[in-house]
Amino acid sequence: MFSTSSQRKFWTFNDESELARHREKHNLEFISKHGHHIDEYQRYNFFLSPDEERLLLKQYELHLKEFCKRFAPPMPKGVVGTAFHYFKRFYLYNSSMDYHPKEILATCVYLACKVEEFNVSIGQFVANIKGDREKASDIILNNELLLMQQLNYHLTIHNPFRPVEGFLIDIKTRCSTLANPERLRGGIDEFLEKVFLTDACLLYAPSQIALAAVLHAASKEQENLDSYVTDMLFRDAGSDKLAILIEAVRKIRSMVKMVESPARERVRIIEKKLDRCRNEENNPDSEIYKRRMRELLDEDDMPHSGSNRMSLDTSGISQVLSPSVS
Repeated sequence: MFSTSSQRKFWTFNDESELARHREKHNLEFISKHGHHIDEYQRYNFFLSPDEERLLLKQYELHLKEFCKRFAPPMPKGVVGTAFHYFKRFYLYNSSMDYHPKEILATCVYLACKVEEFNVSIGQFVANIKGDREKASDIILNNELLLMQQLNYHLTIHNPFRPVEGFLIDIKTRCSTLANPERLRGGIDEFLEKVFLTDACLLYAPSQIALAAVLHAASKEQENLDSYVTDMLFRDAGSDKLAILIEAVRKIRSMVKMVESPARERVRIIEKKLDRCRNEENNPDSEIYKRRMRELLDEDDMPHSGSNRMSLDTSGISQVLSPSVS
């Protein structure tokens, strides 16, 4: 149950300002570590600001959505939702300057496939990626342990899709004023597709997100479900609890309404800046990364006991991964 889950305990936050503080903290930690030798003005021009990181990640969330939509075989909704959770969680505690988002995106989706029991092999998975697929496969598998570590191994995700089905069954059973509740599905799916482009899944319970989706879809169909919510669904709830729920639904719908694509030119500028300031130790195309990998391979060739190769190479995936491919 969500109420007793690690998602509720560790990954549900009070408000958007708390999320902003986490992101700003890790942005500043990266800059302090890698920019201690330059003055403040140079830091501002060289490194990404928290706002620039956020804008960049919004763009890569769109890439994640498109990658999943075009995936073959067709990807279940639960996998998509779980991949979004992983991606958002990872970048609450890591800077995109440390780990490039396109090097984390594919690993989030691959891990979500495994956790949600969408059984595709690594070969089937990388068939959806353009470029050197053997290299992409190695990089995704190497990144998998890093991702799980950064998620604190809290891999079970409660998505809003199951609560949506519960609401629809309940509406069919108890709300006779709404004819053919199935016609709400289009609006619900559209809403949930957008909701993962917001921070709602880090702030609200899946059932609250699901109810917001149902009410949004009903509104699109010019139906009013207010009496269903107040007189049936939460008839025995106190006025305080009902007020909290109504406010949560209002905020979720407002967040979805604010979703928009970042300006392409702005994103291009940020990506060029990122190419200059990213951590070269985690850049698979850098000489320092390649040298470290050669040293690790040399160590593996030496006889030793008690080794765990999986713990060695967890630092990033190649730019061969393109999140916008089909």
